[in-house]
Amino acid sequence: MVKEKEEVFLALVRAGLWSDGNLDIRIDGTTDWQEVYQLAQEQSVQGLVLRGIEWFKNHNLNADLDLNIPQVLLLQWIGEVQVIEQQNKEMNAFVAELIEKLRKNDADALLVKGQGVAQCYEKPLWRCSGDVDLFLSDSNYEIAKRVLVPLASEVEREYVGSKHLGMTIGGWVVELHGSLRVGLPNKINRVLDDIKTDTFNRGNMRSWMNGQTQVFLLGKENDIVYVFVHFFNHFYKEGVGLRQICDWCRLMWTYRDEIDVEKIEGRIQEMGLVSEWKAFYNLASRYLGMPDIGVGIMAHDSRFDKKADRIMEFILKSGNMGHNRDMSHFSKYPYLIRKWVSMSRRISDLINHARIFPLDSLRFFPRIMFNGLRSAIRGE
Repeated sequence: MVKEKEEVFLALVRAGLWSDGNLDIRIDGTTDWQEVYQLAQEQSVQGLVLRGIEWFKNHNLNADLDLNIPQVLLLQWIGEVQVIEQQNKEMNAFVAELIEKLRKNDADALLVKGQGVAQCYEKPLWRCSGDVDLFLSDSNYEIAKRVLVPLASEVEREYVGSKHLGMTIGGWVVELHGSLRVGLPNKINRVLDDIKTDTFNRGNMRSWMNGQTQVFLLGKENDIVYVFVHFFNHFYKEGVGLRQICDWCRLMWTYRDEIDVEKIEGRIQEMGLVSEWKAFYNLASRYLGMPDIGVGIMAHDSRFDKKADRIMEFILKSGNMGHNRDMSHFSKYPYLIRKWVSMSRRISDLINHARIFPLDSLRFFPRIMFNGLRSAIRGE
């Protein structure tokens, strides 16, 4: 059940997302603005909520409505968003430099998530930034390693099989991806492999002019699918925050008149994630104000109301990327995993990966684990 402070928080998120708001909420002297501010921090949407506050102040259709935000807290909030804005400017400049450096070495890279998705917001610089994620073809992945590793102050262990290497360059975390694969059943990864083929073999890309530098991004439909799978993967592992779901909403809304909905639905069906998609679309619709874009998976489905309620409660409780999550009660997992390992080597490999899926997230869509085990047994 969403609490009063959370209703105010979500109303401000909606106003920030769509420059629209629901004035039929209780915002008065009893509102605990410190708790609203804390929720914005936990969900990494400080800028969105501040934009929502601006909207309410500028479009106060109700003369009796006064936000009554303590001045000291509001100034602190504004200062924090100014820092976020400056960080985004610096990150954009770094991304341009990185892309140009790779191009001089005959390696093109796509930017996935992050600053590319930020361009779908009305105030891109107010979105909390994360890492710099570069997606490369197999040959360009190897070139990027040779070019960038010598520049890094810290290099993580490379995951050779999945073609993933993280490093820190000039204080920024950079991740190289030669694959979009995630830690979910193989039927999902096969579609992500097809997105890779669609991107590099068929040239399905879009771009963003970052200053004077053209930055390539995934094609619209592929990006919408990938952003969903990415946050869904994190939902199982450590938790997901509203920022990731807001990214997905803004991406769909920005390209609503251009996207091929049937293509997106086909990919989600092939992945076996239709129910999961509908549950999160329901959440986005009811709590974040996401409009229906079409029919099918691009429209609110009331059959998923209860599941969306439970997921939202979980997200608000766990914080962005599981920030508030108490993992101590999962200490029993290693024993269970050791028992399961004896079943077969193939199941063992999957379990070793799936052991980080806590039961508090698996309970929402348990068949993800079961489908993964079945795929491992069949050798898919």
